[in-house]
Amino acid sequence: MTALERKKAKDLRGQQVFLRPEESSAPALGTRQSTTLSEQLQDALLRLAAVVDVRSLRVALRDSVQELLPSTECVCIYVLEGDSRLLSDDPPHEVPQEGKIRSTVEQQKHCECTGLPPSELPEKYRIFLAAPLPAHRRALVIPILDQDHSKVLAVLLVGCGSLSDQDELRLNVLGKHASVACVRIQAVQESYQRPPLSPSPLQSHNALLHLDVSQQDYCELDRNILQLCGELYDLDAASLQLKVINYLQQQTKSQCCCLLLVSEDNHQLFCQVVGDKVLEEEISFPLMFGRFGQVVEKKKSISLQDVSAEERRQLSSMLGCEISSMLCVPVVSRATGHVVALACAFNKQGGQRHTEADEHVIQHCFCYTSTVLTSTLAFQKEQKLKVECQALLQVAKNLFTHLDDVSVLLQEIIVEARNLSDAEICSVFLLDRVSHELVAKVFDGGVVSDEENEFRIPADQGIAGHVATTGQILNIKDAYSHPLFYRGVDDSTGFRTRNILCFPIKDENNEVIGVAELVNKMNGPWFNRFDEDLATAFSIYCGISIAHSLLYKKVHEAQFRSTLANEMMMYHMKVSEEEVTKLLVTGIEPVKEIHPCFAEFTYTPRSLPDDTTPHGVLSMFEDMGFINTYKIDLHTLARFCLMVKKGYRDPPYHNWMHAFSVSHFCYLLYKNLGLSNYLEDIEILALFVSCMCHDLDHRGTNNSFQVDSQSVLAALYSSEGSVMERHHFAQAIAILNTQGCNIFEKFSRKDYQRMLDLMRDIILATDLAHHLRIFKELQRMADGGYNTKSRTHHSLLLCLLMTSCDLSDQTKDWKTTRKIAELIYKEFFSQGDLEKAMGNRPSEMMDREKAYIPELQISFMEHIAMPIYKLLSELFPGATELYERVAANREQWTKVSHKFTIRGLPSNNSLDFLDQEYELLQSQGAFGSDDHCLNGCLDDTEGGHGQ
Repeated sequence: MTALERKKAKDLRGQQVFLRPEESSAPALGTRQSTTLSEQLQDALLRLAAVVDVRSLRVALRDSVQELLPSTECVCIYVLEGDSRLLSDDPPHEVPQEGKIRSTVEQQKHCECTGLPPSELPEKYRIFLAAPLPAHRRALVIPILDQDHSKVLAVLLVGCGSLSDQDELRLNVLGKHASVACVRIQAVQESYQRPPLSPSPLQSHNALLHLDVSQQDYCELDRNILQLCGELYDLDAASLQLKVINYLQQQTKSQCCCLLLVSEDNHQLFCQVVGDKVLEEEISFPLMFGRFGQVVEKKKSISLQDVSAEERRQLSSMLGCEISSMLCVPVVSRATGHVVALACAFNKQGGQRHTEADEHVIQHCFCYTSTVLTSTLAFQKEQKLKVECQALLQVAKNLFTHLDDVSVLLQEIIVEARNLSDAEICSVFLLDRVSHELVAKVFDGGVVSDEENEFRIPADQGIAGHVATTGQILNIKDAYSHPLFYRGVDDSTGFRTRNILCFPIKDENNEVIGVAELVNKMNGPWFNRFDEDLATAFSIYCGISIAHSLLYKKVHEAQFRSTLANEMMMYHMKVSEEEVTKLLVTGIEPVKEIHPCFAEFTYTPRSLPDDTTPHGVLSMFEDMGFINTYKIDLHTLARFCLMVKKGYRDPPYHNWMHAFSVSHFCYLLYKNLGLSNYLEDIEILALFVSCMCHDLDHRGTNNSFQVDSQSVLAALYSSEGSVMERHHFAQAIAILNTQGCNIFEKFSRKDYQRMLDLMRDIILATDLAHHLRIFKELQRMADGGYNTKSRTHHSLLLCLLMTSCDLSDQTKDWKTTRKIAELIYKEFFSQGDLEKAMGNRPSEMMDREKAYIPELQISFMEHIAMPIYKLLSELFPGATELYERVAANREQWTKVSHKFTIRGLPSNNSLDFLDQEYELLQSQGAFGSDDHCLNGCLDDTEGGHGQ
């Protein structure tokens, strides 16, 4: 130190300022209080005036607080080091980065409380400071502030009794003087800062020329380094490091040396060899951890005095011994000028400190060996890449053996991704382009089979959404600090997400088809550049395998469809030209000529003979104006109607006559409720055509039977739900695609696509499970009023109208309703018999030995049919009679139930005996008068064509 520096330090030591009470922020004290203050503070202020280093500052503050405050049990003092670290020496530790103490420090306010969190305190102080404290005890957090720069210089944790106003004033004055002392000590330390051990590591070789070393010593150094270089022939970086480290230990007379290698992405340090031991698993930690990052950045050596207690603890743990001295020297690549490693020497023999000569010995060594070291590391990296490529080839083999099931394939992708990257958790999302969502059906725990439990997120939100949108890999080193990360899941589960590597999965067209998300790197602080490269390569295999798996599924679906088509072709016959000509030869008959009441709700369409129903369909098309409006070719329409009729099988209930009745009710709604005021023409046409096609190729069994029996239909549609309804729609499309049957052939491309979308949604709405899901929305629409401008209301109304048409038999007279029940339960019991034959237990309504028909009918009408027609009457006042007739039929079931003494159907499968009771009650006027014209029930021999 120069004389000028010593004088400056001496002057600084004398710069203690005594604050008068009126200069502080405290109020003026009375005469007696001033005298007491003067007596008690004098020694404390003199102590602070005498301190010249941090150690004496800690002692002075501790003694002063114990003297000034009542019943002081402990004092823990933290002093600022660097920009934010607050360190204590008793025992060595620092203020946690998060918690109550840190929060109080950041607020820069004095805090008096009944205790501090135990997790933030060393064991030594917990008994005095940890919450909860006894009622008479207090814990104080006292920041010492630099008012000029608004920062905390030191923090005092004090365990004492309750404070009086006078105690508060003493602490306030003490804090002011402590602040001045801290500022003075910082200035003293800056004046004593030693010069760097080396002007620049890049000039280390030249510096040796000016080092005060004898010629003999210098020759010995050259001989030793040449001998070392002759031994550096290993292709293994660890073996090479062992030899270099052994040389450094001998030359610097150190107990232990090691190399901290800098990763290629300059984000972390890793160590493979310590002393004479090759580590089984390399140790890595963030590059910017403590002072080591500054060594890499500034290319200047540091010693043990420059590192924090935490860094010293980690180094001791790595070495397995306590550290008494250290020298850390940057190793600079002569090719790039970048720091590639940090050479560290620990515990010089004899308890001495490492010298400048030791630093130059290390620099001299790496002038000759750094190139060999970097080349060997590069070679080792290439070897590692070769191994990883082999691993990727094995991954490809594993993935391509699971193409038959996408869920199993995704599970395999998760396992392989986790193993390759050493991640704690992996998730895979597939992009649903229809709903614009990312869908996860596969998790670390297994595959979700239930569609309702799959995880869906918007495709443009969160980290996965960002990657799906941009198509770029995203490596997040600190998840909690990233703006896209949502930590709510961590808070609720207790899991801690540290880092994330999220990468896109693309198809052969370079379009994103999914996203994979790796969480928490297990063998490092975060995912590095190597992990990113590996993920990019891995994602290519993922994209190819997923694309092939989806293609494989499509091929299988095509095979199933082919089987179905062949089955349908064998079952049905094509429509001949003679049949089309015969249907059109008499022209389209006006509906009034079919029956005077054909357009009234009381008409029963089942009274028409089966062979005249296609004429009825053509008449309804004509009467609703569809033929002229959409320029539908009559031959095409006739062929379409006949194909649809032949597309129905002959189960007891779900046959063509049911489809015709449903279509007729749609026609009635159009004629009587003014649907054109509520819906667009194309929507009404879609509704009518959907009614015709809504049960195409029905087999007399429901959705659950298809799934349980693992039918071809279930193989095609079970993953999407509504198995039969999707099949009905597919058959409708198949008929439209048949030559000469496309009644929409003159539509524009846009209208054609919309028509198919409407038909799909309307036919899917015939699944009662779908109706129950949207019932609350329908109720809200009815309560709030129908909005003709709302697309949602249009969609909901179409669903409601379709369901109303599907159940329209319940709005007819009693005999029709009774006969329909007979047909339905015949079909139900046939399915129940099949289920029993399969070894399954049918539901009660399907079991002919358990079903009590009146009770089942009453329950169905009360919980399904009546609420539907109630909603319809609220939207359309003209539909009130429909609700009333359903209610009357429900009442009739109640009145005749006493005659039902059996389960299932009678031996003759007929419910005709119930009509006798009905006719008796009707003759007694039990149902009042009905002014409406009734054409009779479906059994009526008088009702029919031309009546």
